[in-house]
Amino acid sequence: MKRIILFILLITGIVSAQNVVKAQDTASTSGIEFTAINPSPAAKTTGTTKKDGSREKAVDKKSRKAALKETTKEQSKQTLWAIFLAGLAGGFAALLMPCIFPMLPLTVSYFTKSGDKKGSPVGKAVIYGVSIIAIYVIMGLLVTVVFGADALNNLSTNGIFNFGFFLLIVAFAASFLGAFEITLPSGWVNKMDQNSDKGGLAGLFFMAATLALVSFSCTGPIIGTLLVQAATTGALLGPAIGMLGFALALAIPFVLFAMFPSWLQSLPKSGGWLNSVKVTLGFLELALSFKFLSNVDLAYHWHWFDREIFLVLWIVIFALMGFYLLGKLKLSHDSDLKFISVPRLFLAVIVLAFTIYMVPGLWGAPLKSISAFLPPQATQDFDLSNPGMGNNNQSNSNGTTDTQPRKYAELFDKPKGFNPYFDYDEGLAYAKKVHKPVMIDFTGHACVNCRKMEANVWPDNQVYQRITRDYVLIQLYVDDKTDLAIAEQTTTPEGRKIQTIGNKWSYLQTSKFVSNSQPFYVLLDPDTQESLVTPRGADYDPLSYLKYLDSGLSVYDK
Repeated sequence: MKRIILFILLITGIVSAQNVVKAQDTASTSGIEFTAINPSPAAKTTGTTKKDGSREKAVDKKSRKAALKETTKEQSKQTLWAIFLAGLAGGFAALLMPCIFPMLPLTVSYFTKSGDKKGSPVGKAVIYGVSIIAIYVIMGLLVTVVFGADALNNLSTNGIFNFGFFLLIVAFAASFLGAFEITLPSGWVNKMDQNSDKGGLAGLFFMAATLALVSFSCTGPIIGTLLVQAATTGALLGPAIGMLGFALALAIPFVLFAMFPSWLQSLPKSGGWLNSVKVTLGFLELALSFKFLSNVDLAYHWHWFDREIFLVLWIVIFALMGFYLLGKLKLSHDSDLKFISVPRLFLAVIVLAFTIYMVPGLWGAPLKSISAFLPPQATQDFDLSNPGMGNNNQSNSNGTTDTQPRKYAELFDKPKGFNPYFDYDEGLAYAKKVHKPVMIDFTGHACVNCRKMEANVWPDNQVYQRITRDYVLIQLYVDDKTDLAIAEQTTTPEGRKIQTIGNKWSYLQTSKFVSNSQPFYVLLDPDTQESLVTPRGADYDPLSYLKYLDSGLSVYDK
């Protein structure tokens, strides 16, 4: 029963850790400033029709702009919550590491045995826990101070940083797998240990600092991965919020066991299973690292790391993890596995089932549950899937097909079944020609939620028909690194240089629509170039998304 609880905790942590990756939906806006939009007195107002036929109050530009700002704030809150939950999951996983778990009963015993001295065991444990939280939160704040807000914003799409993060997380994974240990200078540990003997509040703080230093070989890879993920979201407080979640999960057990010492008897004994947890996390970190490599490959159009290559690597990694859990693969620091416990068997079944689930993806299966993490399906060379969504051409209202060459079409991978424009002016001109509203999709190569929308929502039959038949789709990649033609490179009124395709569309989104998050969908009137309804971000409910598309059509038809 004890191990069942611990393995359930581990699985929960693995699932929750995906939240940080999903939070990476804000593209870099380094060097971009918001430009105020001054509505003209004769600005067109729009409205929608209710089911009973009555007209809703028209929404003017000012209220639409306010709604956009509110949406941006809400998306920022969701990002921080995702980072906090991922930090919490990382903290619980760290608690099961060989460097920390054995210290739990030792530290709590120290508090209880010193109960006859000044201060209660519970009070000391609370101070100890608060010290742990303070140390890790300060660490997160230092990341922000050292890099700065602009640098954090730029991390999510910078090729050098992403490739460096890939190598860093591979090193973390190798450490967990037993290749080497990441340790801090012994002098630091000795100094903190000496200060912890002083007693009082300072002594408890240095005890917490000693724990942080001694356990760094186990927690370092988790903390490093968490800080990298939090920093690449571009959220200013992301690293500090992530560390807050991590520290809370790490500190709470010390306080609870000090309050209820009898609980220590229910803890399982330390043993080889702790190293198994560490190795399992090593496999997960190795799999996660390839997402950063994929971001670089897509942003720079190298096409070295297409969907099938990504899938093959994940299939091999998770298959090896499954064999390891079954005891068929043994690493240098592992103890002899005399038998397989039921929780370990269940986890092996889950991992191997997931491995088999990914195999059809090599032939084009959409794999909707992990589509957000994979490169776009259009990057796959061998694809036998048939979504039944017709050809890749959008037809106009007269049934004719648009076959004209499209600007930047050779650079970008089209969502399967769609044939978008990749240039704002070109798509706008075609929309005026065929008298259709425009659907702008501000997207990015590193945007996982963009891929999830394209794989899970857009293929819905009604949504697909609405986008391809009733709208002119324009996809604008705000993080693309391709240089613009010299004639197109310019400088904004604020003095910012627009040199790449990503710069151009990022500036358009921030200056005209007051948002820098992706995905960001704008339903636009091509004649006035004003949004028909308030733009919105990701919506994973096809019916809700369809209503949004219909609301834009109802306004345009009026």
